Amino acid sequence: MPVDEHKWLIEKTSPYSAHMFSVSKYLVSLKTLYQQVEIAESQLYGRVLILDGKIQSAEYDEYIYHEALVHPAMLINPQPQRILITGGGEGATLREILKHPDVKKVVMVDLDKEVVDLCREYLPTWHRGSFDDSRLNLVYMDARKYLEENDEQFDVIISDIPEPVEKGPALKLFTGQYYALVKNRLAKNGLFALQAGDCGLPFIEVHSAINNTLRQQMPSVRSYRTFVPSFNTDWGYIIASPGIIELPTAAEYDQVIREKSIDLKYFDGETAAGMFSLPRDIRKRLAEETKIIDDNQLLTVY
Repeated sequence: MPVDEHKWLIEKTSPYSAHMFSVSKYLVSLKTLYQQVEIAESQLYGRVLILDGKIQSAEYDEYIYHEALVHPAMLINPQPQRILITGGGEGATLREILKHPDVKKVVMVDLDKEVVDLCREYLPTWHRGSFDDSRLNLVYMDARKYLEENDEQFDVIISDIPEPVEKGPALKLFTGQYYALVKNRLAKNGLFALQAGDCGLPFIEVHSAINNTLRQQMPSVRSYRTFVPSFNTDWGYIIASPGIIELPTAAEYDQVIREKSIDLKYFDGETAAGMFSLPRDIRKRLAEETKIIDDNQLLTVY
């Protein structure tokens, strides 16, 4: 197909900028009860999942996003046995968690069954059969409601929730009130890991506000980031804990990965050292942030 005949996916990142790449065809384009979902084939990134106009993951590099989200926290905890995933409809976050031999139980709470079903059908290389694992308890409901109604304690909670777009289903899953619920569901020395938006200037507003909001709830909060090609930016993540987070050295990360025989393509000790070494301007922005996300003062991305 000549370049001038391509369909172009344009993801707006602000009123003044956008990320654009071509797609050869759309496999799915529909509105669920909660959000607009599209699955498309792209020439650069392979198959891609888009929710409410925001790319969630791509076949070419989803392993970067998901390994960065899951393994830093899972490897810090010496025996991560009980895990909660909020969101994660593609099943790739689940796939990465199940690589850890200590895991005995995973509860995955996702609001949108239609999206999960579509991912199971159209994104098999993401989940790789993880939905059929006997350790999984898959629950379809709002993650906040689940935390309000259940008092089970988890060693690691991982939030793979879409960005808080206006009128989207995730708006109240980035507030101080929500993070207080998360804290109360963490076991002693438990860890909370979440995707936390763009972590590069000039689009760091959401990440820095999430970081500051978490710091009001938990004493240990660490931001980190990695470049995700299909996002065309440094993507931000955060680990938080009501206990003290002691980051392993590169050698310690590598030792645990070897001892537990965890098969990884992207993450290792050297990668971790780079991810957690934020540049000075980003550290300054995080330290100076005063905005707090609240149920009555929500924050949205463009």
